[in-house]
Amino acid sequence: MKLLLVANWKMNPQDLEEAKQLFNSVKKGVKNIKSTEVVICPPFLYLSNLLTPKTYNLKPKLGAQDCFWEENGAYTGEISPAMLKNLGVEYIILGHSERRRFLAETNEMLNKKIKKVLFLNIKPILCIGETQPEKEQGIKEQVLAKQIKEGLKGITREEIKNIVIAYEPVWAIGTGQNCLIDETMSSILLIRKIISRFYNREIAKKLKILYGGSVTGENAADYIKEAGANGLLIGGASLKSEEFVKIINSV
Repeated sequence: MKLLLVANWKMNPQDLEEAKQLFNSVKKGVKNIKSTEVVICPPFLYLSNLLTPKTYNLKPKLGAQDCFWEENGAYTGEISPAMLKNLGVEYIILGHSERRRFLAETNEMLNKKIKKVLFLNIKPILCIGETQPEKEQGIKEQVLAKQIKEGLKGITREEIKNIVIAYEPVWAIGTGQNCLIDETMSSILLIRKIISRFYNREIAKKLKILYGGSVTGENAADYIKEAGANGLLIGGASLKSEEFVKIINSV
């Protein structure tokens, strides 16, 4: 299975020229890498300036941080997945914990987004994960199962083959408190068990699962080689081209 490394720039950087410099630095760093798929997810504002339809096949690929669940219409301030597709977007991050927390995104909303994204032949990256209180209460399995069940409601066995799951324990995102390797491994196995329950063992085995949460050049390889992740969703470290390329090379 080809590794997938996704850079989530979030609401950074503040300047277009800085965004171009960062993107071009990463592009140089991944030029000769064939075994790993690299996706950059910048703010919407920079998408059209970084890649155009003429550069679809260049590395890295282009992704988005979110989208709406309709292709067009009277939805002020929203971004259509069809617009993103026309820009060359191949992946869309959905359900990041920051959007669930600050913008009250629900599993039902994400389910509608996933269905529309799949319909347009874009690959959704569904983020799931437990908070610190949920971890302490010992209800991680129930939380992950609910997010998966409701987020993937109505998704067929064929469709789920084009979905990526990103396990991001909320308490590890941007805190420097990365999830221990053994705990990450058990969480990934738990996710596969839940997917197997809703679909089947073969689908669960082949599902691409990423880890995200305070990933650095020092710990990235362990999440792949020891914890069994099929890739990484990287936040802060992706804003430093040298660090991000270091992560790519390490895995």
